[in-house]
Amino acid sequence: MLIRAARTDEAGMLSELALRSKAYWGYDEAFIAACRDELTLSADEVEATAVAEQDGRIQGFVTVQGSPPSGILSMLFVEPHAIGKGVGRRLFEHATTTAADHGFTRLTIDADPHAEPFYRAMGATLIGSTPSGSIPGRTLPLMAITLP
Repeated sequence: MLIRAARTDEAGMLSELALRSKAYWGYDEAFIAACRDELTLSADEVEATAVAEQDGRIQGFVTVQGSPPSGILSMLFVEPHAIGKGVGRRLFEHATTTAADHGFTRLTIDADPHAEPFYRAMGATLIGSTPSGSIPGRTLPLMAITLP
């Protein structure tokens, strides 16, 4: 599997991948529609994004934003057929290693509740909750990981 920088022309494709990945957890169409704006990558976000590619097909992506020493792992999404096959782990490890190399010492994560166990397994801890950017009244686990 190749981890590479995302290209600007992939923004639409990555946005659709994010929606498919979110839908994997059983959210209904209205919920996914409410998330569309928040899960649509801008050109600036694409510049901070790495993709996992296998056999010429994108399997997932991760985005880290902010300025050292503290940043945000703002998106990590995997194609539904690849969930549970190590793609997310590879993307997370790439993001944290790259962030540490650029001077970040901490990343926070507004985690989907279904992703909280994954982030815990990656070494992140729950530090609170944060309001959803898409669904009024919904809160998400706020997690953090300290980087070496």
